[in-house]
Amino acid sequence: MRRREIILGLAAAGVLPPVGFAQESTRRVGVLLPATAGDSEYPSLFAAFTRTLAQLGWIEGQNVRIEIRWAGGSSAANRKYADELIGLKPDVILAAGNSSTGPLLQSTRTIPVVFTIVPDPVGAGLVDSLARPGGNATGFTSFAYDIGGKWLELLKEVAPSAARVAVLRDPSTTAGVGQWSAIQTAAASFGLEPHPINLRDARDLESSIASFARSPNGSMVLTSSGLAITHRNLIIMQAAKHKLPTIYYSRAFVSAGGLIAYGSDRIDQFQSAARYVDRILKGEKPADLPVQAPTKFELAINMRTTKALGLTISPSLLVRADEVIE
Repeated sequence: MRRREIILGLAAAGVLPPVGFAQESTRRVGVLLPATAGDSEYPSLFAAFTRTLAQLGWIEGQNVRIEIRWAGGSSAANRKYADELIGLKPDVILAAGNSSTGPLLQSTRTIPVVFTIVPDPVGAGLVDSLARPGGNATGFTSFAYDIGGKWLELLKEVAPSAARVAVLRDPSTTAGVGQWSAIQTAAASFGLEPHPINLRDARDLESSIASFARSPNGSMVLTSSGLAITHRNLIIMQAAKHKLPTIYYSRAFVSAGGLIAYGSDRIDQFQSAARYVDRILKGEKPADLPVQAPTKFELAINMRTTKALGLTISPSLLVRADEVIE
């Protein structure tokens, strides 16, 4: 008899527990996230991913083992945990953002990688094209760079007197450079003078925002990056302290006290990523799965912050909002 038949026969006879064969067929999924386990947003995104996997038949502890690593906003930690996950030889790895995906693809060109919330995977060199990714990676983009114009439009709608805008970005990533360039190009059409502020350590960031706020009619845009997540609370606190109307790329910032946010539905991104992981576990190749753009976007407004800044939100904007925090 073949080994599989022997194991099944012994399990049926009660000699071996049924879990014996389930353990033999367990698949392994790696997960690398640019946040900490105590983050206010990413645990819920990870939960959406695992829930969707379960709905597709992949149950943690039964037929799949999930290895998760929380890298925070540290590039060194991302590289360390990328190597660690690759060393485990998983069947597929889920990564969030450029800061997590880049180190993985620098270390492996064979293990499949499914990424989420990456603004420009082609420009970052993660895939050959959106329709034909090539290589071992595919996934979901968070937005096109022209969303920068939409951020400025919304900012002027809630803060018409704004004449200067600080653009908080990570200049070490392709996404950081691209988002800054798009906002810089669009700023003049909204009567805004753009000023870049680099996301580095907390002390430099606090000092840069304070320096920018010394001149009147200021506002801010926070672009997407791992460092933005790391400094989430500090940025929200500084925006409140210096009374700077600020627009964010994710509603998690509005839930934490930020003014307004517009961006892709990140829960939907992680659910979609689970479906791609499912297809890869069933034998499909990343190279054959096109990179997909987001189809759901969210507008969130924090009315408490609006009142604290002395701003007025128009009824038309409130009607368009997906979430209003009173």
